[in-house]
Amino acid sequence: MAQDKPDPQAGQYSNLGPGFWTFTAFLAVAIVVSDIWLVQQDFGNWLPEAAAPADAIDALFKFMGVWVIAIFYIVAGYTVYFSIAFRHKKSDPPDAIGVQVHGNNKLEFWWTFLPTILIVVLSVYSIQIWRELQNTPGDVLTMEAIGHQFGFQFRYPRLSQPVADDMHVPVGTPITLHVTSIDVIHSFWVPEVRVKADMVPGLIQTLRFTPTKVGTYRIICTEYCGRNHGDMVAKLHIDSQQDFGKWIAGQAAAQHQAALAPLDLSKGQAQAGQALFGQKCSACHSVGPFEQKIVGPGLGHLQDDSAHPKLVDGADPTPAEIAKILQNGFQGPLGVMPNQSANALSNLDIANLVSYLVSLSGKK
Repeated sequence: MAQDKPDPQAGQYSNLGPGFWTFTAFLAVAIVVSDIWLVQQDFGNWLPEAAAPADAIDALFKFMGVWVIAIFYIVAGYTVYFSIAFRHKKSDPPDAIGVQVHGNNKLEFWWTFLPTILIVVLSVYSIQIWRELQNTPGDVLTMEAIGHQFGFQFRYPRLSQPVADDMHVPVGTPITLHVTSIDVIHSFWVPEVRVKADMVPGLIQTLRFTPTKVGTYRIICTEYCGRNHGDMVAKLHIDSQQDFGKWIAGQAAAQHQAALAPLDLSKGQAQAGQALFGQKCSACHSVGPFEQKIVGPGLGHLQDDSAHPKLVDGADPTPAEIAKILQNGFQGPLGVMPNQSANALSNLDIANLVSYLVSLSGKK
């Protein structure tokens, strides 16, 4: 006579397995020990805190880490335990089942209620830090960071032209940084400052921080923005007040001097233009024929490409017309070519680039 299957609701399956409570006690001790270890860690020893609010963000990370450890240990630990305790044995009937918890209203209530409370607390904590970050005074130095393929530029109130790849700020000075992009979506992230924001064309986002530690730190684009995304890095220099004053004064003087110099293509040097091309242009242009595109067309045969005898603006490929595009930029079906200001080019830079590009075609 066949034996009836036990009713899951009748209590036959109340046994949670051999050593369940002993294992639970072990998990509890492991969670407490791991959480205490995490709370005692100074993240500044692993990744320096170079500015406020890095300390507040590290505290939020620790808070999240405490609960992540607990949840991971519980889920992974009980998964392993129950897999062993209720593994199928040769003596078990083919239709044997383990502990049944489906329909246990108390259990389902608590494993829904507790995570909900945790998420609410985490949300309130995170929003509080973000609110304080956004409302922190930051109008002592207000500047801009602009992303483009594939580099960063920085605008300062006292400078007429942007500065490429090197961002300087004075220590102890609240900073308001407006970030945006001129082409595709980029991202601005300084790990040691713990602030990050997407750089979106047509959208300005604001970051506020106060540098606290003099040094040089990485600026990284964390949004895939094209084939040279991995090379899109820059440097954040947190200077002393005196060093920052000297740097900004030196930049202003150099830009003023460059602005006074007329555009004289005869002063261009091909060798200097080649080095500048590698720094400013090679991420978007090759030195091959027009059809050898990267982001923009190849620029190696501007004056002798029979397939494209004209420049992208329809003008003849004379040195003066090449310089005109470098000065004014261009927008068309192939995309956007930034102008002289956006590329942080001086008149001498343009003369050097024109000299180099003309030399590739073998014409003068």
